[in-house]
Amino acid sequence: MAAKRFFGETGSDADPPSEKRMRARPSFASVIGEVVMVNSLKHLCSGLEPMLRRVVNEEVERSLARRTRTLTRVPSLRIQALEPSSLELRFSKSLTLPIFTGSKIVDVDGSQLQIIIVDTRGEQAVPPTLPSPIKVEIVVLDGDFPPGDRTNWTSDEFDRNIVRERQGKRPLLAGELSVTMRNNGVAAIGEIELTDNSSWIRSRRFKLGARVSTGSYQGIRIREAMTEAFIVKDHRGELYKKHYPPQLGDEVWRLEKIGKEGAFHKKLGDEGIHTVQDFLKVSVVEPNKLRRILGPGMSEKIWDATIKHARTCEMGNKHYIYQGPNFSITLNPICQVERAEVNGQVYTHKDLSNSIIRPYIESLVRQAYFNWTALEETEVPYNPEAAQLTLGEVEDQYPTHYLLTDKAFEEYLPNNSHAQIGAGNDWQITSPFVAAPFEHAIRYVIPETSSSSDGNSLAPPRSFMDGR
Repeated sequence: MAAKRFFGETGSDADPPSEKRMRARPSFASVIGEVVMVNSLKHLCSGLEPMLRRVVNEEVERSLARRTRTLTRVPSLRIQALEPSSLELRFSKSLTLPIFTGSKIVDVDGSQLQIIIVDTRGEQAVPPTLPSPIKVEIVVLDGDFPPGDRTNWTSDEFDRNIVRERQGKRPLLAGELSVTMRNNGVAAIGEIELTDNSSWIRSRRFKLGARVSTGSYQGIRIREAMTEAFIVKDHRGELYKKHYPPQLGDEVWRLEKIGKEGAFHKKLGDEGIHTVQDFLKVSVVEPNKLRRILGPGMSEKIWDATIKHARTCEMGNKHYIYQGPNFSITLNPICQVERAEVNGQVYTHKDLSNSIIRPYIESLVRQAYFNWTALEETEVPYNPEAAQLTLGEVEDQYPTHYLLTDKAFEEYLPNNSHAQIGAGNDWQITSPFVAAPFEHAIRYVIPETSSSSDGNSLAPPRSFMDGR
């Protein structure tokens, strides 16, 4: 009986037909083809190797050289960049305010804006010499930047606070917004203007800023510049703006607290006070009348603000001469005495401050005021030290009534009847030039004037002092 054959045993002497087909020997032709291909690749690689080595070496050397040049310059600059930069841009002068939309932005002197670069190392900032020109860009900033009392900021913070135009509006800043700063470290900005007011942002104020344009400079950081914060008003408000300082020929409503077509403006116009010069002349010669014209609606605080603004007016070079047979006085444009000559004797404003002839000069000033158009006009350089006999200098030294001796004053009496001869015993002597009453004296009366003055009466001494 034949033994049973188990599953794992291999009792077959021949392989299955499929295995025989897989183990078929390669043909002679295929073997020869493979040998030829291998030889060809070996020859190709041996031929390409020198060329590939040369190319790789050149690229590596070029890359190393570039890296070496960068490393010789960058490390020190990177170290400095971590520290506060000593170079910064600045606007050379502050801006002329207020600023209106569509109006040219200029500095406080009325000239075009300038950007400078300074080195803040040391006790004083000095302008450095730039190795090459740089481009500077002008932008608009939020008026509240930087917050608090900070005096330093990063470039990213600066960029984040640049204000752009409102949707649907023109670019917020128009004009020459990019300028070149040469080696001298100065760049002049051409005409620039704001096209929108500042009321729509939270701070309601803008600042002008200046920064180095990206890509125009490689080096340590140059800190950005910025102006003080300011409000931008619509152009229509410029028609009503005040002038700082006012000019003599400006309409009187250009003064503070006097609105165009307002109550004060109309009251002044009704009295023939149309210009700043008219206002100042009345404030010098007839201050009480001016206060009556303006009425109780003008409080002391408003009056002080208006008169203070008016007195910043530039006087110019014009002077006015009033003369008669024995006198000649020179006045500035607002009726203040600069020089007087009586009977050949010359008096300056300092001489007149403490002189017995002062009342007579004041009467001449008043006459000149009421005959202003008939005065001789001359033009000489203005000397602010040379004038101004105004009663504010010695306001309390001269009472309304002057008591003077015959001998001291008789030769200076005017031809009108304001000087009266009479007993002086009933007058208390308050003039610093008379120590005791005289039995026979001249009583020189300078009456207070009223708003209905005919122009022939003398002004109170107070009106020539300081206009109060």
